[in-house]
This record gives sequence, C-alpha cells and structure tokens, in this order.
Amino acid sequence: MRTEELARDVLMFVGDELQSVATAFIDGDDVVLVDSLSGVDDARRMREVLCDEMRKTVRVVAATHYMSDHMAGLSMFPDALVFAHRHHRHAFLSQNRPVEALYRDPKIVFDNMAMRWGRHELRFLHNPGKTMDHVSVDVPTADLVCAGDNIVGNIVYLSKADPALMRAAIGRIRQFGRGTVVGGHMGRFPAVVLDNAIHYLDHVKDIVVRIRNEAPPMEIDDRIAAIPIEDCVAPGVVPAAFEREWHRHTLEAIVAQSTFALDAALATRERRA
Repeated sequence: MRTEELARDVLMFVGDELQSVATAFIDGDDVVLVDSLSGVDDARRMREVLCDEMRKTVRVVAATHYMSDHMAGLSMFPDALVFAHRHHRHAFLSQNRPVEALYRDPKIVFDNMAMRWGRHELRFLHNPGKTMDHVSVDVPTADLVCAGDNIVGNIVYLSKADPALMRAAIGRIRQFGRGTVVGGHMGRFPAVVLDNAIHYLDHVKDIVVRIRNEAPPMEIDDRIAAIPIEDCVAPGVVPAAFEREWHRHTLEAIVAQSTFALDAALATRERRA
C-alpha cells in the first residue's frame, strides 16, 4: 500500500488491490475517511497506520459511492459512523460482483451535505455518473476534490453507466476548479486529468458510433473490442498499465451492453433529416 501526504492534515492511501484509494482528513486525534479501499489486507494496513502508528481514531467513513471495491475498511472501523448517499443500495446492487460480506448499512444518508472537520470544510455533492449514488467531495481549503470512479486516471470506465451522465459529472467536477483531483483508483492527479477523461470519453463515443454506422453488422463487436487506447487518449497522455486494463474492460462493456447504439441511431437520423 502506498501512503502520500496531500496536505499537513490530509493523507491518501492507494491499496495494492485495484489501486483503490482512500483519503484521510485529520482533525487532532480524529479522522474522516473518504472511501476505504478494495482489499481487506490494504484496509488492515491503513488501520495500522492511522490507529496504531499515528494514534488516531476514525470517526467517520464517507463513501463516494457504495461499491465493494471501496468498502473494505468499513469492517475495520466498527465504531465509525458510515455516511452514504441515499441511493447507495442502488449502486451496491448494480455491481457485476457485489461482495455482501463488505456491506454495512450507513448510519447517515444524504443528498448533499457539508461538514466542518478541523480547518477543512468537506462538501459532499451528489454527482451521478459512474453510479447513481456518486458523490464528489470538494475540499476548497485543501485545493482538492475526490472524484470517486467518475474517472479512472485519464480515462473512464463506463461499466453500466450512461456516458452522457458521466460526461456531465466530470464537467461538474471541473467547475470546482481544484488543483488536485483524487481518483477512486490510482491516486492523485493535476486538474487536467478531467479534460483528459472527457477527451477519452468523447473519442470512444465517436469511434464506436462510426463503427456502428459503417461496419458490416457481423464485424461491429470485433472492431469495437479492438479499438486501441492510443486512438482515444488526449495528446501527450501515455496510458498507464492500469488505464490500459480498464480501457479493455470499457470496450467489453460497450459490446455487451450495446453502448452508444442510441447515439449511432440518432446520428443516422440527423444525416437523413
């Protein structure tokens, strides 16, 4: 597990499993965690760092979204209050492989909420994209925003998401104007990562729509599955191995769920109009 100081009272943990991220906001001896990692071993090590080595107490674990790959720490801090958006069950049940053993009912559910924690105000803003319960956590005093899984580094993972909803979510995060973006995976990024993610999403859409409208029907799925990530990422972006992996998963999801089929049909209608 990797630990990185984002500010004197903000720590980021990046787990070995799925490079899942948790962000700790520290007020004296007390901690608010935003997300809690994917792997139990990672979460256990995070607890050792915070509770055993730093002698802190985790009071709150707040979820950017309620999916199993961000929930391993819930069982590590049984006395902490769990915060989640009111649509948290929708997100949990929408997963391909929910892990029921990690599930814990939140004590507080909300639409939008702000809380003062030490010198920081954490603004929890409902921002559906990757999931319907997604929350962006805007922290002006630390010049950062926690984006959750609305981005995966410089790309996105569509899964079962509406691409238009995800694009709008990234646009709202961009409007906060923060210098640092903490993703749900991989770690921290400069603000340009949001532009890069939108670029990727737009180019994936354009390529898939063109394939759906021009390729022979029997070749469509194979052509989509073979789209190189280099054709989609923003200029100057060198895809990391993790981004390459999730690009492949995105193409698999597009094929399985006929993503952008509506956009292709609308494009055909516009040409004929």
